[in-house]
Amino acid sequence: MSRILTLVAPVFALALAACAPTTGADVAERRAAALPADLPPMNTFGQARVPGPTRSNTSIAADFLDLSFQMESGRVIENLSRFEGPVTVAITGTVPPSMSADLDQLLVRLRGEAGISISRVSSGASITIETMPRARMQRVVPQAACFVVPRVSSWAEFRRNRSGGTLDWTTLDTRERVAVFIPSDVSPQEMRDCLHEEIAQALGPLNDLYRLPDSVFNDDNFNAVLTGFDMLILRTYYDDALQSGMSRGEVAARLPAILSRLNPRGGSAVGGGRGSQTPRPWITAIETALGPGSSDSARIQAAERAVRLAQQQNWSDTRLAFAYFALGRLTLSRDVEASIQAFQQASGIFDRVAPGGIHSAHVDMQLAAFALSAGQTDQALSLTARAMPAATRAQNASLLSTLLMIRAEALEDAGRASEARTVRLDSLAWGRYGFGGQAAVGARLTEVAALSPGRS
Repeated sequence: MSRILTLVAPVFALALAACAPTTGADVAERRAAALPADLPPMNTFGQARVPGPTRSNTSIAADFLDLSFQMESGRVIENLSRFEGPVTVAITGTVPPSMSADLDQLLVRLRGEAGISISRVSSGASITIETMPRARMQRVVPQAACFVVPRVSSWAEFRRNRSGGTLDWTTLDTRERVAVFIPSDVSPQEMRDCLHEEIAQALGPLNDLYRLPDSVFNDDNFNAVLTGFDMLILRTYYDDALQSGMSRGEVAARLPAILSRLNPRGGSAVGGGRGSQTPRPWITAIETALGPGSSDSARIQAAERAVRLAQQQNWSDTRLAFAYFALGRLTLSRDVEASIQAFQQASGIFDRVAPGGIHSAHVDMQLAAFALSAGQTDQALSLTARAMPAATRAQNASLLSTLLMIRAEALEDAGRASEARTVRLDSLAWGRYGFGGQAAVGARLTEVAALSPGRS
């Protein structure tokens, strides 16, 4: 299992800079945005407060089974496997302070929300997290941002056992040792996102489902930290009524009683019936559109194919919206009107399925960038104001930082320079967590500043 680099949470597209109108000699110049000599201290998030799922337990049971008894590749998992007894976690390699703090926060949540007995140790852990430079990791697993494998506890052990069936999750009866590999030279947010997704899969389900709007177990990667749905899935996974070795049928027979006890409001929930299966051709189209190795034209065609396939399936959920979102990103530099139209289509669906959520916030950021480049200051301010609460709740610092940067430029264009300076400094503080080092933060600030008609 791995977090795919090319599908890391959708971010601001560089091509937006191409949308900025050129300025004539008679337009007053404003100096380009520059980083202050000393960046403000890095902002970090506190303990996440996430709502529980709102779908019915019938729907959640179906999701649990599809998550737990199938791999992303489609291979069937015959028997449930999990850790039996207390779980321990250790980190080796370079460990930035932010990563250690984020891990501690995650373990607090897993104990409190998922009811898992899990704690940190210095060595000999059930789950060993090893960090290393990204280039070293990707020489072996090129497309992975981070990944998790069973039956080993180190990179050296992983390299020795790559051939054969040792690392095959489908052959597990009980989980005893698992290794998580995370790059050490990426932003604090990317390391945090890897911790959440890979530890969740080290503990529980191994599949991802594109139909889930409220889960990290979804390769669209809009949700970066474990949600209330995810915690319920993990709590169910480790319920005393289940145990390693159970078949799908045995687990299915026990799920209604487990979920009724753990999620009593799910018995009367009416929203979100069981989602349909996602056909492999749609997944292939999305992976081609957002993955490497294809020309721009081929990627756009793949996104268009994903939209058509979603329409043919009569979907009206986040999968259709995600296909439109991908198409909007890919057409940014080629057809601005088509890009805006695709983002607006995505926005309408996201607003209906998950109003005020992180999906809509990503689209609002793109539309706010368009508004800024078109000189529509009020619209840019409105869109960023609407998106920032969702970005904050979802603990997405890179998105929040970008929204604040766009907002600062809009305030500057509106003649509110003092407010703009305050907002820009806030954007840099979040940028240090979301983007990492000073160079990365400065690059994003420059990209956003280039959108403003007030810049020369």
